[in-house]
Amino acid sequence: MILHGIGASAGIGIGKAVCVREQNLDYSAVRYGGKDVEKGRLQEAIGQFTEKTAAMAEHLRAQVGQKESEILTGQIAMLADPFLQSQMGDAIDGGACAEAAVDQVCTMYAEMFAGVDDELMRQRATDVRDIRARMLSILLGVGAVDVSALPEGSVLVAHDLTPSMTVGLKKENVAAILTEVGGRTSHSAILARAMELPAVLGVAKALEQVKDGESVIVDGTEGTVIVAPDQLTRADYLGRQEALRAEKERLEVYRGKETVDAEGRRFGLYANIGSPAEAAAAAEAGAEGIGLFRTEFLFMDRTSLPSEVEQYEAYLAVSRAMAGKEVIIRTLDVGGDKAIDYLGMEKEENPFLGHRAIRYCLDRPDLYKVQLRALLRAGAEGRNIKIMLPLVTSLEEVRTARGLLEKCKAELESEGLPYDKDMALGVMVETPAAALIADLLAQECDFFSIGTNDLTQYTMAVDRGNAKVEKLYTTFHPAVLRSIRSVIAAGRAAGIPVGMCGEAAADPRLIPLLLSWGLSEFSVSASAVLATRAQIHRWRAEEARQVAQEAMGLSTAAGVEGYLSSAVKG
Repeated sequence: MILHGIGASAGIGIGKAVCVREQNLDYSAVRYGGKDVEKGRLQEAIGQFTEKTAAMAEHLRAQVGQKESEILTGQIAMLADPFLQSQMGDAIDGGACAEAAVDQVCTMYAEMFAGVDDELMRQRATDVRDIRARMLSILLGVGAVDVSALPEGSVLVAHDLTPSMTVGLKKENVAAILTEVGGRTSHSAILARAMELPAVLGVAKALEQVKDGESVIVDGTEGTVIVAPDQLTRADYLGRQEALRAEKERLEVYRGKETVDAEGRRFGLYANIGSPAEAAAAAEAGAEGIGLFRTEFLFMDRTSLPSEVEQYEAYLAVSRAMAGKEVIIRTLDVGGDKAIDYLGMEKEENPFLGHRAIRYCLDRPDLYKVQLRALLRAGAEGRNIKIMLPLVTSLEEVRTARGLLEKCKAELESEGLPYDKDMALGVMVETPAAALIADLLAQECDFFSIGTNDLTQYTMAVDRGNAKVEKLYTTFHPAVLRSIRSVIAAGRAAGIPVGMCGEAAADPRLIPLLLSWGLSEFSVSASAVLATRAQIHRWRAEEARQVAQEAMGLSTAAGVEGYLSSAVKG
């Protein structure tokens, strides 16, 4: 039997299914003990939840990373919300026991979050359900789901991989993860990738279709699950698994090496990160700098804006972790699929084309200047930080941002605070408008970084989250490739470096084109650094030029993709 889902964490896992089902949290036999008693029970449970979750977050931080642990600290913040607790108190005043109060309020919020189009808001529904289940287990005295004793070679099958379950997971015993819900950006996907475990998510009724102890193959790259495979299929996937393991070992020769092509031409190979903790992992993976630090994660999973000092310390930590290597920090890219409640952003019909990113920040100079000041101050020590503006569509936006930056410099000067007087300012070219005026932008910017994810989406007018049109979302379309080529040409003509921080930077099929066109810097996920360095090393300039010329002579995305796939050097 073959099941299909979302390949959320690459790799192949082969093992025996261990089905983890939800606890029995029936509280129908619990009697109401009066307002004072139930409120006391509620507060005691909240205290236990907070204490246990803080310990779990610290464990997760040590085992996996800061970004992943922030999922749990975010749950503490959610439960600590005075309004949420007052709603539970109101339910108790109305005659509900503590269990019913938790159930009613959490279910209401979970349903509200789940019904929103925004992916991050839907993730909060998962958080609230996790809070509900764990609070009820504390109130009822039921033990939490324990996955710490899984036998070696287990394929964990669950409705969802919650952050609290992850804490007890012994990575060495888990072959793969299979869940009924979740997507590529869900908590379960983030956690699976952090633990480097193959994962397929969003397989409907997986717990009904997979039995405990059954042999299972999970292909986290293709998003397929094979239940009870025959011997030939199992042997085939064991061979694929071994090939992946051998390739990973072969790539180790590129660790610590310079990124050069076959003729010794030097290129920058950077990493994309979302938190200060990831900078150390990027450096360890062999990244030569940070090509994209997504600062919005500093603003999420909290109830108020991070202060200038908090931001300064975060940016300084990344600067220090890279030991003088270049760090490109993207200013707050909020809106679209990244809603932050406390910013009071209005709900929009089409948030991806709405009041977001640089548009929002320039309309909130009070908020934006805090970030710009923190960046300038953090750059004073290592002089290795660059500022990048997201979703730029006009020269006016760059000029306004530069004007604010100059005001911040004047303020810091008057306050006697050290700052980087020569900090570079560049733009993320991710809209057709920016690509079409790249020659104009290049006259007033210090660098470009091409964001292929959004550039492809906007150029193709495709919502990449819409399954009906997802097949139209392709960077191989001649329109997208021509756009990338013209942006690189505009940057080179103006004498400024051009990098790429979208997923295309790590695609081996596109690397010869990017080399031929003169891309200066490739910025990829930390896990893709060595593979990207290996691919770049295999190409000679003339070979890359011939491939690019042939590819750009083709008229369809399918034709381009097919040709470039055949040209990959393995």
